[in-house]
Amino acid sequence: MCGSTEAHALASKPIKYVFGDERDRWALSAGNEGDPWELAMARQTTFYNAKAIEVSTPTIKGASAIESSYYEGTQERWKSRCPGCGKYHEIKFSDIRFDYEEIIVAGKKTYKVYNITYHCPSCGYISTESEMKKQPARWEADNPIALEHGVRSFWLNAFVSKWATWKGIILKFLYAKGNSKKLQVVYNTAFGELWEDRGDIQDEDSLLARREDYQAELPDGVLVLTAGIDTQDDRMEYEVVGHGHFGETWGIEKSIVMGRPDDPAVWRKLDEQVFDRVFHFSDDIGLKVSLSFCDEGGHFTQNVREQCRDRIGKKVFAIKGYAGLDIPYTAPPKKQKIFIHGRNIGDCWWYKLGVDSGKQIIMDNLRVQTPGPKYCHFPKRDDYGATYFQGLLSERLVYKTERKNPWAWEKIPGHERNEPLDCRNYAMAAFRALSANLDAIDRRIKQARGIAVADIPMQQPKKTLPKKKRKNNYYEDW
Repeated sequence: MCGSTEAHALASKPIKYVFGDERDRWALSAGNEGDPWELAMARQTTFYNAKAIEVSTPTIKGASAIESSYYEGTQERWKSRCPGCGKYHEIKFSDIRFDYEEIIVAGKKTYKVYNITYHCPSCGYISTESEMKKQPARWEADNPIALEHGVRSFWLNAFVSKWATWKGIILKFLYAKGNSKKLQVVYNTAFGELWEDRGDIQDEDSLLARREDYQAELPDGVLVLTAGIDTQDDRMEYEVVGHGHFGETWGIEKSIVMGRPDDPAVWRKLDEQVFDRVFHFSDDIGLKVSLSFCDEGGHFTQNVREQCRDRIGKKVFAIKGYAGLDIPYTAPPKKQKIFIHGRNIGDCWWYKLGVDSGKQIIMDNLRVQTPGPKYCHFPKRDDYGATYFQGLLSERLVYKTERKNPWAWEKIPGHERNEPLDCRNYAMAAFRALSANLDAIDRRIKQARGIAVADIPMQQPKKTLPKKKRKNNYYEDW
């Protein structure tokens, strides 16, 4: 036995039987000597009856080693017979129907699943899980000619497993919805399907079609406002985003202030349009922006820091985005020095953002189709037109095997302007850094509207016992 990175072990002696376990998780190269599977296969040359077996859970479409090997073989699928028409089909998730209920317990979603059935893709016959698992089944090859080359390949999912229930698989799917990383695990391990950028993010036309008529600047449900400002050499682009319970968001305003970031008039305009402005509900109750994140990137870093320092009372902070899926979305702020004309004039509070994590959250939320948790609302206005959605959907996550960290966000050809995505990213990060008590804010808004809100009973103070004397009270002092 050896690891896929051990070139000396893979090439050290003749091998009659090679078993490659979890091939999709092998190293791409054994040191500097190339594909570890090919190195191991080269050791079989002296055996006329050698055999090699690869086994793996599939992972990423187009970058899966087991996928490539599967297509070289007979491509056999395990198919079950339909009790209605007698035809054999692979049981797939797309042919399974079920009903479910969402239940909120302690602010978290849980699910009740029932009426689980299988619908035959040929005749539409409806069967239960128990009936299908009792039906005759067999391997059927899509590429039988590969047998002439001595290569058989098999593909199997969890729907035919005696140790996995359909209800359990469906629950895993429901809990993973809205989170692409969790959903990938379900697709790979339960559905037996390769994960890919399946295009389930809405396109510009779909998002345009789902825009809404807001009855006021602030729709009901908004509890907190944050702003994200993107800095360009000739303008400042911003978006104000409203946040509600369970990650539901509303686009409130997307606009541009023309002018250089080192021009005080530009910042006064931002004060007027964003930082000092009160946005109103239909009943005239208003909210101000609670926290604003302003990008310091570009050629005016020190000017942005200076203006943010002067607006610390308005909760305006300079930020810098860093790429990399391993960088946390937000981290505690640090102080950075401000240099104007080569002279240190003080410092400001500064946040480091893992922008790749934020982009993934935004794209996951855009997949949600039903208003409620994590759903993104947009107003039917010109500032949320085709240009905005082209910028919001301007990047995609791609997999490049030649990189050390193969996942990276890249601009989609024809979508060169990504400022709307950046502004939304910064506004979402500002909300994450805010740590707002939404329940308390909700109660205050209701009280301002004259709605009776039950008071939450005060927690009784705990009885304090007299402290024991210690020789060293360092920990109590700390």
